[in-house]
Amino acid sequence: MNVKFNSREPVYVQVMQHFKEQIARGVLEPGKEIPSRRELANQLKINPNTAQRAYKEMEAEGLIFTEGNLPSRITNDEQVLHAVREELILDAVHTFVQSVKTINVPLKDVLDLVKENYERNE
Repeated sequence: MNVKFNSREPVYVQVMQHFKEQIARGVLEPGKEIPSRRELANQLKINPNTAQRAYKEMEAEGLIFTEGNLPSRITNDEQVLHAVREELILDAVHTFVQSVKTINVPLKDVLDLVKENYERNE
């Protein structure tokens, strides 16, 4: 697992974001076992308490579940999985729109450029 951390957001939030991106891409499939908190901390070279907080938050959001002493797994809940994907898309769109608005590009031009670029990169 390879995560490049930045100094703008707390590490546990960045860990959660990484998991969300992996879920949205299909790398982490529903029901898939994920590393233990300690294993994750060792892999990412982060404090175990940070890994614990990320897992606790992901469990609260329904992204992962843990049954008894079994390893944690990615949720099977289709609504949660859909919401993760939608959240990532909306975040990307919001960032893009904010960037484009600062240079006053007409909406029609933006949509044409997005369509052209999207189709070219398929």
